[in-house]
Amino acid sequence: MPGTLTITPLTAADRCDRCGAAAKVRAVLASGGELLFCQHHANAYNDKLRELQATIEAEPVPAL
Repeated sequence: MPGTLTITPLTAADRCDRCGAAAKVRAVLASGGELLFCQHHANAYNDKLRELQATIEAEPVPAL
């Protein structure tokens, strides 16, 4: 199906594009690119990513 986006789950090998920590969030840009962020940097860039209309996918938070 054209235009369908298939996202693969993040793995231990996925690293934050900003600092190299374990990636917890994937931001898919409208242009088709993607960025991976640790939670800290995802929080820091959240407003800008939303402004760019990025699709933001976060790792599920485990239940306590």
